[in-house]
Amino acid sequence: MSSRMAGSLLLRHAGTRLFTAGAVSPTAAARPALLAGGADGGVPAVIVRLMSTSSSSPASAAAAAASQAKDEAAKAAKDGGDKKAVVINSYWGIEQNNKLMREDGTEWKWTCFRPWETYTADTSIDLTRHHEPKTMLDKIAYWTVKSLRFPTDVFFQRRYGCRAMMLETVAAVPGMVGGMLLHLRSLRRFEQSGGWIRALLEEAENERMHLMTFMEVAKPRWYERALVITVQGVFFNAYFLGYLLSPKFAHRVVGYLEEEAIHSYTEYLKDLEAGKIENVPAPAIAIDYWRLPANATLKDVVTVVRADEAHHRDVNHFASDIHCQGMQLKESPAPIGYH
Repeated sequence: MSSRMAGSLLLRHAGTRLFTAGAVSPTAAARPALLAGGADGGVPAVIVRLMSTSSSSPASAAAAAASQAKDEAAKAAKDGGDKKAVVINSYWGIEQNNKLMREDGTEWKWTCFRPWETYTADTSIDLTRHHEPKTMLDKIAYWTVKSLRFPTDVFFQRRYGCRAMMLETVAAVPGMVGGMLLHLRSLRRFEQSGGWIRALLEEAENERMHLMTFMEVAKPRWYERALVITVQGVFFNAYFLGYLLSPKFAHRVVGYLEEEAIHSYTEYLKDLEAGKIENVPAPAIAIDYWRLPANATLKDVVTVVRADEAHHRDVNHFASDIHCQGMQLKESPAPIGYH
């Protein structure tokens, strides 16, 4: 094939790409007429085509995509304060309701508890009630608790915020252990629990909310956190074993622990009233959980927590008395919601 024929064939195939207006990129079409090759005689379209090839390259396309993503991210960040977080519904049909409202019309912000789990504490309960240890088992339980108070007094002294934090990490264990063991017993024996599983787990949750509240008041130091881990590890296993051997003894121990808690919170209130401890505003979580007034203080929080402990005292002494009479807990209806 001659060189003239080869050149003619090449021109035929490439001509439409180099010289037709349809081959000009949108970027080139948007340039001034001088560069776009208008009717008055500008730069030929082939030069425009050659100049605009860089804008249609993969690197240029990637840069444009990155710029667009950056603009969208900036816009989302700007509007983020006004938009609510998107709630992703599960493939399995589980929906999250994050639009719960308070009675005053404001949005409920807590996910750790819901409005229907809140309550007004009964502060009229008798705080002086005491179970006199009569049997040998009662005396062992009583002096076991008294022996635990001594190292606590030495370590915390009158730092009642940290003392309360430690107390609640221990007090939240028995209800969970007792409820768990009753739950397993119910499964093994195909029997009802009389509501005691729920009552004990309710107690554990209430004590845990005490802890969440005092975490806002007293910031624990690293060695106090380490002590919590140690005490919880020892106490959980000891109480678990004790409940397996004698539920009567285990509930009596908790009853006396709650009596000591009432004493500790009473001393806490005395220091608050005397001005030795600053009566700071109540944490927001406490205001919502106990339905306290908006201007509630730490003194109000300690008052309602002490009332809760008095109710737990009664529940556990009652449970121990049931066992002392040779009965099972399921034979007596549980005081659900008693706190």
